[in-house]
Amino acid sequence: MGRRETLLEKGSTGTFYSIEGFWAIQTATKQEGGAGRRKRENPPAIAVAPSAVSDSFGWVGFLRSLSGRVIYAEHFAPLLEQIAKLEEALFNIQFEQHWLRDFRAEREMFRSRVVPLFVKKNSKDLYNLWGTTPSRVLNEESFRLFSTGATRKCLDGFRSLSKGNYVPSIRNMSTVASVGIENKEGLKLLVNGGPRAQKMVGIWLFGSAAWVFSMVILGGITRLTRSGLSMTDWKFTGGLPPLSDEDWLLEFGKYKQSPEFKRVNRGMSIEDFKFIYWMEYAHRMWGRALGIMFALPFSYFLRKGYITVQLGLRLSALFGLGAGQGLIGWWMVKSGLEEPASEYAQPRVSPYRLAAHLTSAFAIYCGLLWTGLSVVMPEPPSESLAWVRGAAKVKQLALPVSLLVGVTAVSGAFVAGNDAGHAYNTFPKMGDTWIPEDVFDMKPLIRNFFENTSTVQLDHRILATATLFSIGALWWSTRKFDIHPAVRSLIGSAVGMAGLQVTLGISTLLSYVPVELGTAHQAGALTLLTLMILLNHTLRRPSPYLLKSLPQVAKTI
Repeated sequence: MGRRETLLEKGSTGTFYSIEGFWAIQTATKQEGGAGRRKRENPPAIAVAPSAVSDSFGWVGFLRSLSGRVIYAEHFAPLLEQIAKLEEALFNIQFEQHWLRDFRAEREMFRSRVVPLFVKKNSKDLYNLWGTTPSRVLNEESFRLFSTGATRKCLDGFRSLSKGNYVPSIRNMSTVASVGIENKEGLKLLVNGGPRAQKMVGIWLFGSAAWVFSMVILGGITRLTRSGLSMTDWKFTGGLPPLSDEDWLLEFGKYKQSPEFKRVNRGMSIEDFKFIYWMEYAHRMWGRALGIMFALPFSYFLRKGYITVQLGLRLSALFGLGAGQGLIGWWMVKSGLEEPASEYAQPRVSPYRLAAHLTSAFAIYCGLLWTGLSVVMPEPPSESLAWVRGAAKVKQLALPVSLLVGVTAVSGAFVAGNDAGHAYNTFPKMGDTWIPEDVFDMKPLIRNFFENTSTVQLDHRILATATLFSIGALWWSTRKFDIHPAVRSLIGSAVGMAGLQVTLGISTLLSYVPVELGTAHQAGALTLLTLMILLNHTLRRPSPYLLKSLPQVAKTI
């Protein structure tokens, strides 16, 4: 080994790697009051003790990252620790007396330059940490030293180790992980333009999903307050609400012609009508505002070239489904404005159309959420091959459980459409029996599962119980699996949310469906579905690029 080389130990094998350029930061010091730089002829060789170098993810992991492999966020902190240990080892070396004074000053330069240098030169690739630059964590004052010759020489020393592309990346240890701006082999990003574009598109999609979530909640309140049939006409572009007393009387007159007023709300006052009208009007206008909120950024991102073809097709389909959702809503309301078949029946919307309206809303929400996750987090968390295999096993169990959660939510729409929540307000029995006698009274038999009040409520009870036990079984079956902590946390959260949702459902039933509990129960269903979407997204198979970079399959240097 030459005297201008620094030696680093790899593990406990005794194999050393030479790093050119580390000494450059010692020899390129700018001297105050002198002419130029003072060059040293024969600086001493430096060997780092084994205790100063990690045998797992210290400098060896750092060298691997410089050769184009992936390093992880959890390895970034140990890397900084190893830099500090190296600094300490350098300082403790016995120099000749006339070198000691200068080395102390240069030690401070090492502390202020090496770590910021690493961050600065990798800022693009490190920017994927939720779009936050690491410079916010470190001392920004040290970045003013980047233009010095010492920094450039030290950089040359680091880069001399590189073989292939210089594209290190840090993995984000959240529920799911993001990648750098490079389009790695086997990984197709949905957004062009780098991490900033990913972040912007992701925020827009998550905001749209949250808007749909609020739409579902507002729609539930509208249904529970029986406000959905207050507006007897529908315009695609909407219109202004009544602004004068004459306008209100005109709208109230239209409502008086509806079957709901004649059979249910005959004694309603104009003030009561204003309340239900405003509820329905807000629900409709909130949906139209969502369309504008989605379309304008979509057009902007298309113009900027951020949207890939795959993402553009997916978002266009979601936009079309959202536009059709307004038509489905009016199709549903129209069924409630028709005269019931029986003179004793209360006017209400078709349970089939209500279920279609709610299912469509759930589909839009899930599509936006999944797409947003795929945009900002293209890779699942996979720090080891064992975790990838564990995730594959969990996915086989999680997918059918997720489908059961969705079916249970849709069955709730039939409970609402048939007003089944106001029947059999007892638990666990339905009245005095476990199973009512009239569960199969309708002909053909299939109608009972969608139109028979007793059967619909019994179905929902059975499905809800099955969902709770299925999620519990998912947790029990995977408790000993070697899986990522994020997966384990999501499963535990789903168990807790399922228990809360069942509790809300029972409380709503026993309380004769108050607006507050009914709304919370509907929000709970969508929250549980959200957790299952997050879980399934986290369990995706990693790209070939990420699989190659895992410790079990990555080649050692």
